[in-house]
Amino acid sequence: MKAYLSTAIVIFAFLFANMDNQEIIWLDANLRETSQSQAKYYKVGNKREGQVTYYYKNRNIFRKTTYVKGKIEGRFYEYYDTGELREVGVYENGLREGNWKVYYKSGKIKQKGKYSGGEKVGVWKTYYKNEN
Repeated sequence: MKAYLSTAIVIFAFLFANMDNQEIIWLDANLRETSQSQAKYYKVGNKREGQVTYYYKNRNIFRKTTYVKGKIEGRFYEYYDTGELREVGVYENGLREGNWKVYYKSGKIKQKGKYSGGEKVGVWKTYYKNEN
């Protein structure tokens, strides 16, 4: 009986400790906390490390990224509110780095180019909607 009680206490403590991670954080257009009525996006939980997913109020994914020591790191994905991929690239130490692509809602490439240290470098190509 003591084993069951101990197990129940451990489970309860674990669930209670993780309840804060399940709250909805409402965010404005600059991803700053705001009220639900003023929000454009939200995220579930107040996670500041690891993979974080942001959502539009319509529940579609807005952005997927990973944080390491409070900075964006690794693959970055951003989506239109209808669910289509909008932008993809890589962050290193909180700055855009390497090849990036921006897409139209149709899925066709809108722009592509490179970043270095968070700045656009080299030639950026822009494709218009009516071009192949």
